[in-house]
Amino acid sequence: MIPQYLIDFELNDLPVVQTDVIVIGSGIAGLYTAIMASATQKVLLITKKSLLESNTRYAQGGIAAVTAEDDSPGAGLCSSTAVDVLVNEGPVGVQELIRLGTMFDVENGELALTKEGAHSHRRILHANGDATGYEIVRALSIQVEMLHNIEVWDDHFVIDLVTEQGECHGALVQMPDGRRVFVRGRATIMCSGGAGQLYRYTTNPEVATADGVAMAYRAGADIRDMEFIQFHPTALSYPGAPRFLISEAVRGEGAVLRNIKGERFMPKYHDLLELAPRDIVARAIVSEMEATRSTFVYLDITHESPEMVKHRFPTIYETCMQYGLDLSSDWIPVSPAAHYMMGGIKTNLHGESSVKRLFACGEVSSTGVHGANRLASNSLSEAVVYGSRIVERIQKLPEPSEGPLHVSFQLGRKDAPSQAIVEKRLKLQKVMVRYAGLRRNRDTLLRAAEELGRQLPLFQALLSKREEYEFANMLTASLLVVQGALGREESRGAHYREDFPDRNDSVWQKHIVHTRDQEMTEELSDDV
Repeated sequence: MIPQYLIDFELNDLPVVQTDVIVIGSGIAGLYTAIMASATQKVLLITKKSLLESNTRYAQGGIAAVTAEDDSPGAGLCSSTAVDVLVNEGPVGVQELIRLGTMFDVENGELALTKEGAHSHRRILHANGDATGYEIVRALSIQVEMLHNIEVWDDHFVIDLVTEQGECHGALVQMPDGRRVFVRGRATIMCSGGAGQLYRYTTNPEVATADGVAMAYRAGADIRDMEFIQFHPTALSYPGAPRFLISEAVRGEGAVLRNIKGERFMPKYHDLLELAPRDIVARAIVSEMEATRSTFVYLDITHESPEMVKHRFPTIYETCMQYGLDLSSDWIPVSPAAHYMMGGIKTNLHGESSVKRLFACGEVSSTGVHGANRLASNSLSEAVVYGSRIVERIQKLPEPSEGPLHVSFQLGRKDAPSQAIVEKRLKLQKVMVRYAGLRRNRDTLLRAAEELGRQLPLFQALLSKREEYEFANMLTASLLVVQGALGREESRGAHYREDFPDRNDSVWQKHIVHTRDQEMTEELSDDV
C-alpha cells in the first residue's frame, strides 16, 4: 500500500503561505492557466526547475486547431464531448496565444499550416519552423513575469497535496534550502506534465517524472488510462546524442523511413505509410530493427531541397549538425522513445478532479480528448482550452472555510533509502523499457510488477531530497502503468499486448481507473 504522504509532518508546525490559486508546473498548461486566473485571483506558480523547463518547450511540430476556412471540427476516436470542446474552442485559444505574444509562422499573409501523422487535414500551426513549443513558452513566460498578480517560485518542489475530508486545501512544498512550508489556496491546479522519465529512452526532459499523477493518486484522486503511454517513433538514435525528437512534421513534409538495408518499409505495415498513427509506426520500426538486428532505422528527407529543409526545420537541422549529421543530405538514424502520457488525473470538462478544489490541466490530466492514442499537436491546444475552462470554474467556487486544518501524518520514518537513488532510478527505467514498453504480454508485465514491488519499502524510508521524492513518484506511476496494462487484455492505441493482439470493443470499450483506497475499477467509455 502506498501511503498518503511521502513525509511525516504536523501541519500546525509548518509555516503557512496563503494565496488564491496554486499552479503546479510551468509548461503551456501552467503558464496559460496562471495568466488567465491572474485577472481576478492572486496566483502562486510553483515549478521545480524554471519557467522555461517543461515538455512544452520541446514540442516542435506545432499546435492543432481548425483555422482554415475549408477545415471543420469532427468527432475523434475519444470522448465525443471532450473532443467537441477541444475542436470548437481551440481556435479561440490560438487567437488568445497570439494576443499574448506568440508569433506563429505566416505565409502569404496567412497562418502557415502543415499536416502531421493521422490528421486528415493541414491544420498544424507552427513557429520558427520547428520550435513551436519554445515560442509559446517564451511568450507566456514574458507575460507571467509582467503580471503583478502572479508570484513565481522557481526551484521549489511540491511534495504532496494536503487534503481533509476529500477536499484539497493546498500543498506541502520544499524550498531550495530544504525548509518546508504549507501553501494554502482556494484552488490547486496540477499542471506538472508527463512521465517520460519512467523509460530509459525518452524525448522528455529530466523533469518529467510523473510527479502530478503520483501526488494526486496519493491524495485520493481518480487516475485513468495509465496503460496508454505513447512512444514517438522517431527520436534521434546516435552515439553521444540525446534522444532528441525528430518531429512528426518531417514525415508530414515527405520524409520516408528506411531500414538499415535502405529499404522503405512502411508500405508493408499501413496504407497511410509514414503518416500512420504513432503506435503503428513505432511498432513497425521495432519490427524492422529486430529483423535487421539493428538499433535504429533511417529517416530520409534528402529528396527535398536543402533550402526547404533548413527553412522548415531549423532546430532539428542545427541539432543534427552538432553530431555531424546533415538532415538535407544524410539519412538520420532514429528509433522510438517514450513521448506522451495519454492517461492521468481524471477530470470532467472543467478540469475538476474527483478531489474537491483540485484541478488538472495539460498532459497530467485525463480529459478524454486523447483516448488511447493522441494525435500529433493536440496536446498544446488541449492545455489552452481546458485551462480557460478551469479558470471559469474556479471563479464560481464558494469560499473555503478559513478555520485551522487538523492534518498530520506519522509513520515513524527514521532510516534513509537503502540504495543510491540514481541506481534505483536507472533500474526502474530499464524494467519499464524491457517489460512494459511498446510491446507487452502477461509474462513481461508480471515480471515488471515483481521488480517494481521490490522497491516498495522506499515509502517507509525517511525522504528529504528532490531526487528521492521524484523516484517515489516514478515508482508510483510505473506501478499504475503496469497494473493498467495487465488489466487491459486487448490491444488498443498505444497499448499493445502480444498475447491479445486485437482490439476488443465488446469487452474493452471502457477505461481503467485507479484510486488509492480501492481496487482498480472499470468505467464505460463514450468513445466514438
